[in-house]
Amino acid sequence: MLPPHRVVIAAFPGVELLNVTGPAEVFSVATRVAGTGRPGYTVRVATAQGEPVTTSSGIRLMADLTLDEVDGDVDTLLVSGAVRVHGHEVEPMVDRGITDWLRETAPGVPRLGSICSGAHLLAAAGLLDGRSATTHWRTAARLAADHPLVTVDPDPIFIRQGRLWTCAGIASGMDMALAMVTEDHGPERALAAARTMVMYVKRAGGQSQFSAPLAPPAAPGDRLDDLRVWIGEHLTEDLSAEALSARLHLSVRHFSRLFRERTGTTPTAYVESVRLDAARRLLQDSSHGLPEIAALSGLGSVESLHRSFRRRLGTTPAQYRRRFR
Repeated sequence: MLPPHRVVIAAFPGVELLNVTGPAEVFSVATRVAGTGRPGYTVRVATAQGEPVTTSSGIRLMADLTLDEVDGDVDTLLVSGAVRVHGHEVEPMVDRGITDWLRETAPGVPRLGSICSGAHLLAAAGLLDGRSATTHWRTAARLAADHPLVTVDPDPIFIRQGRLWTCAGIASGMDMALAMVTEDHGPERALAAARTMVMYVKRAGGQSQFSAPLAPPAAPGDRLDDLRVWIGEHLTEDLSAEALSARLHLSVRHFSRLFRERTGTTPTAYVESVRLDAARRLLQDSSHGLPEIAALSGLGSVESLHRSFRRRLGTTPAQYRRRFR
């Protein structure tokens, strides 16, 4: 019998409980549904000194080993994140002890991943430079600002690049873990685990974290927030950066910089996400054909509709309609 796949989840005070226990439960269930005699997973939690940590919910999480005990004894290493909340502001916590440990340990790990704002720790350790990554949408702009060598995409629920995986966190950590089970043991094992957990069997990694109109809110009366509302109501109009900056009487350069600072994305990418979200709703809730949907959503042509779905969701409009209608 093959030895179990060894999973270690690194944690520190303040982590979201589900960021640790969600993926852990997916691996546990995937082991149980396989039955005796078939390879599965062992999951252990590691903290700096092997001490218990208090999660953001106040529940204490026991550790199985210290960080130093992980070295050379792991197949998949996941790093959970933690945040501090100040009113409407969310600040990702970067534990220097863990980032220093990651620089030494992570290069030899076969599969490395982050859950939620754990991407900030991977980035601080230099492990995401030159790669695409995602994190929770509330900290994506900060990740991009702090680490310009990382291509941050705030939209997908998870991204895989070779051995490196990053995800949006909370429920998406379970989606990422399920995708790892698929990679390790095939879709049948993942399907059985998903059914046991009453999960959607395969929420594609490219699926959006949130609908574009639900982007981080601004203060009442804020001109940029008003513009986002206006965009959602005028999808078929000229929504180029030039046209939008003119509405606010700003230069294109200043408008684009301000927009990215506030939303974590570019005006062009945001407009596409709004139009794509409208197309998704039409596919789910209407019987319109693809030409009508492309026109009503502002994407223009069926070719553009297909291109946007392929690039941002990793699927086609027809496949999306069959899955979600």
